Amino acid sequence: MINSTIHPLLERQLLLQLGNRLKSLRKAQGLGTVEVAKRANLTRNTLRSVEAGDPSPSIGAYVRVMSVLGVSAELALLAGDILHTPTTSKVKTKSLANTPIVQVKVLADSAGHQLQDLQSLALHEAAVDLVKTKPALLLKAQKTLRHWLEHGDARSADLWIAWDKILKEHSWRQVLGHTRRAQQLRQSSPLVTILPDANRQEILKQVSSLKRGLVLSNESKGIKTLEFEETFK
Repeated sequence: MINSTIHPLLERQLLLQLGNRLKSLRKAQGLGTVEVAKRANLTRNTLRSVEAGDPSPSIGAYVRVMSVLGVSAELALLAGDILHTPTTSKVKTKSLANTPIVQVKVLADSAGHQLQDLQSLALHEAAVDLVKTKPALLLKAQKTLRHWLEHGDARSADLWIAWDKILKEHSWRQVLGHTRRAQQLRQSSPLVTILPDANRQEILKQVSSLKRGLVLSNESKGIKTLEFEETFK
């Protein structure tokens, strides 16, 4: 299967992998978060967001962290001619004639909880977007929550009480983060119950493709997304 676009879940997975790599590089160099944040002129919270692969920080924040850790040259490959789409210019085309084919394998870690949490995060992001366009759906989530509070397992009561406040105040950041608390809230969520089956199945399809593995390639025009299994049969 070949597509001309990268689906949202793959984008998030790439950011997660980038964040994990930057965190590993920082630790390998014996640098603490305070020192790296200071060198990059960022707050520690922003650095933590970068290392968590959060899409909220600007690309400039990612670049500054990469520079501090000595890997900014890799970004220069993307900005340079090597990955540019060929133009009609004969000189330009000639210079790109021997451009190497670049392939990047993306395979989410299905052995741990990373892929499961990525799926949960994607479902909640879709649900929040839906609530913003159709506020009436929020009443449905609140009704489900009230039912759980009255008849559900008391062990989840604290999380459901927190959800009651989140739904009333639209405090979506609390459940769209990468903290342990956000993960716990997503595991006891009434919000995803409002998602139409079509939206849910699309996200599950994206998760399935990440689980099998994908390859990003600059072969031919543009970037193509290839099914890992089909590419290496």
